[in-house]
Amino acid sequence: MQVILDSKQIAALLEKIAAEITAATPSDEPLALVGIRSRGEILAQRLQKLLEDKWSRQVDRGTLDITLYRDDLSQMGYQQPTVRSTEIDFDVDDRLIILIDDVLNTGRSVRSALDALIDLGRPRIIQLAILIDRGSRELPIGADYVGKTIEAPSDKRVQVYLHEEDGREEVVLE
Repeated sequence: MQVILDSKQIAALLEKIAAEITAATPSDEPLALVGIRSRGEILAQRLQKLLEDKWSRQVDRGTLDITLYRDDLSQMGYQQPTVRSTEIDFDVDDRLIILIDDVLNTGRSVRSALDALIDLGRPRIIQLAILIDRGSRELPIGADYVGKTIEAPSDKRVQVYLHEEDGREEVVLE
């Protein structure tokens, strides 16, 4: 196991992403952050706080469960997948939605999230913010905001651990 990022580096990358979003988005833009369960949800919470501090206004935030939209459930050996709730208590129509996830690899999770989000309405724009982009795309999907790009061997996994979910804070190559 190789540690790629520690907690201070993760915090710095989230600050970087928040600064990029702030620079690219008018402060009065109807914006909402939507985190992909489970670590994208945590990152969205952290980005929400950073953006609200920068803009001095509320930023809507929701959580998206993509379990039933995945195309790899049978390959992952799930006989009965655990489905958790999608929690979006705002209208997604005609607004900027920034999807948030921890690692972008093949693009399949993001494709699933796009399908799930579009089932809820018609956003004006959907952008993607990712903590780690590791390449290896199987679908033509790229992030608008990237914390860090790394090259990792295909036989290794990039794993994000966050205090709220895992009791520790780091990104590792396993």
